[in-house]
Formats: sequence, structure tokens, C-alpha cells
Amino acid sequence: MRKRAEPVALEHERCAASGSSSSGSAAAALDAACRLKQKLRLAGKGPSEPRCAADAGMKRALGRRKGLWFRMKKILLCVLGLYVAIPFLIKLCPGIQAKLIFLNFVRVPYFIDLKKPQDQGLNHTCNYYLQPEEDVTIGVWHTVPAVWWKDAQGKDQMWYEDALASSHPIILYLHGNAGRVDLLPRYLFFTLQVLSSLGYHVVTFDYRGWGDSVGTPSERGMTYDALHVFDWIKARSGDNPVYIWGHSLGTGVATNLVRRLCERETPPDALILESPFTNIREEAKSHPFSVIYRYFPGFDWFFLDPITSSGIKFANDENVKHISCSLLILHAEDDPVVPFQLGRKLYNIAAPSRSFRDFKVQFIPFHSDLGYRHKYIYRSPELPRILREFLGKSEPGRQH
Repeated sequence: MRKRAEPVALEHERCAASGSSSSGSAAAALDAACRLKQKLRLAGKGPSEPRCAADAGMKRALGRRKGLWFRMKKILLCVLGLYVAIPFLIKLCPGIQAKLIFLNFVRVPYFIDLKKPQDQGLNHTCNYYLQPEEDVTIGVWHTVPAVWWKDAQGKDQMWYEDALASSHPIILYLHGNAGRVDLLPRYLFFTLQVLSSLGYHVVTFDYRGWGDSVGTPSERGMTYDALHVFDWIKARSGDNPVYIWGHSLGTGVATNLVRRLCERETPPDALILESPFTNIREEAKSHPFSVIYRYFPGFDWFFLDPITSSGIKFANDENVKHISCSLLILHAEDDPVVPFQLGRKLYNIAAPSRSFRDFKVQFIPFHSDLGYRHKYIYRSPELPRILREFLGKSEPGRQH
């Protein structure tokens, strides 16, 4: 019995040993399988990381795009709000329209001493100051004919005033909505030089509120300033012819002045209108600045009525019906400020008018290929001939 039991015990021990060894090997196999799975998981993380990064980048890009669109939408809403608000602002404050028409606050270049026109190359020009009304002072430039260039050096105001009585005709030049300050050194400078070289005295001035002239601009005030300067010239010019030349907004002042002169039976010898319009309402409606509002509901009520309520009309189309002197209209076809058709329309109104039945009325267009636009007609080589033929003089500076 003992012998038999021993082998059984030994067998149990071997089984136990073999069982323990088999369980150990199973555990080892299990551990190996776990490590393999872990390695596989770790290996699988490589491709997934870029995908996660790409997703995050895409989300950030979308976020930035949404933020940009939000900002653009905000800007567009602000612009739209401003676009709608401006008409109401102008309607409530009609003085804004007056400022935009006169533009007397624009002074470029700013640092110019208007008392010294010779600093701008006008060395045969003298600066005066006249007083049309109490508390109103206007600055005047008088340029003598170029043939007197040497004689004019160092001369005082009295010499220039006496020179008006010489045998040279005189042009009273009425500038547009930018004065002596704003037009130098290009436009007014060259216009004065050209007219002076043709043998004319040229007298120009800044309306009240322009340049260094004192006062507040208005249509009535500008017209009165022009009348005062005209009378000042006539008091010194003797029998010399005096012509009125208006440019752009100055054509409105010119026709106001000449109508008044004709009504008091002291008309000028001729009226020259360069780049004229029919009336300020039509000009404002045709101006390039009005493009963005031209089809705005109630455009006339918002933008044009405030001009009229401010007392600004510059009704050239009405004035020409009451003018009795020769009229010359000059207009460039490529004028971007005062459309060519307004100058043509003004001529069509003036030509059949009974007031001109004894006088010449002439319209001179300048082809768009010439590039004279709004303020470069002085460049035309035909200008001396045009003036000579229209004014009926063989040479400027000789008496009729």
C-alpha cells in the first residue's frame, strides 16, 4: 500500500509541477500577447496623430474664416449705415452742401504768401486789397501785359492802377470753387500768363471767404464782390474795353454780374464763359461726386433742395436771357466736372434769346482727344485766334 501510494504522490507532484509550468507558460504567452497588442496600439497612433492635427487645423481655418466674414459684414453694415445717414445729415444741415459747393476751405498748397505773387513766378503782378462792404476785405491780383514785364519790376500799387488806363484791354477773371491759393501753381498761374502774353491786363480776386479774403461766402456776396471790382476797374480804365471771364463756378458769378450790369445799362464789352453749367441744381446732379447717390430715393429732396434753401442758384440759364453783350462759351468735350452737354445746353438757351439779337453768341467745343478736360483750355494753341476773332481785334492791346 505504501509503495503504491508513493508513485501516486509522485505522479501528483509531477502533474502539479507540469501544471504550474504550463500555467506559467500560459501566463507568459498572455503577457506576450498583451505586449504585442500594446505595440500595435502604439504603432497605430502614428497615422492618427496627423489626422487629428489636420482636423484641428481645419477647424482653426474655419474659425478664422468665420471671424473674417464677421468683420467684413460688420464693416459693410457700417458703410451701409453711413451711406443712408449722409442724405439725412445733409438735409438737416444744408450748410454742408454750401461748403461742398464753394470748397473755400480747401487750401493746397497751404503755405503761400498771397501778398507776394512774384514768389509764384508772377513777377509782373501786384497784390491789392479792396473793401466791398464793411467787415469784408478781398485780395486782388493785377497782372499787366507781358510786354510790360521789365517796366513792372519793383513798381507799387499806384503804378499798376495807372496802367489800367493804357491802351490794353482788361479781363476781369472770376475763378471757380478754388481760389488763388488752390489753383497755384498750375491752373490760374498759367491762365494769367497766357492771357497776359496775349496783351491783356488780367484782374482776378478771391471772393470773400477764399484765400486771404475776409468774410463768409455766399452767392450774393460773391456777386457783390465781383461788382465792386468791376466798378473799381472801370473807374481807372478810361475807354479801354473790359471783358468778364468766368470759369466753372465763376461762370455763375459772371452771369449774375453781367445781368446786373446790363440791367443798370453798363454792360461789359463781352462775356466769356469757360466750362459753364446751366444752373447749380443741374450741375450738382451731374457732378461725379453725386454718382453714388444719383439714383437714391428722394435725391432731389435730400441733396438739391438744401442747395436752394441755402440761397444758392447760380442760374446761368435764366441770366443769359437778360444779358445784352457778346457771349463766348468755351467747353471741352472730356470735362469730367461740368459735363459738356450742360455747356451746349446753355448755348442753345442763349443763342435764340432776344437779348442777344444785336450781339455775337458763339460756342467753341474742344475735342476730347485734346485732353483739356475741366481747366486746361488755356493750353489750346487756337485760343489766341479764337479770342482775337471773337473780340474783333486784330491784335490785343490796340484800341477799336
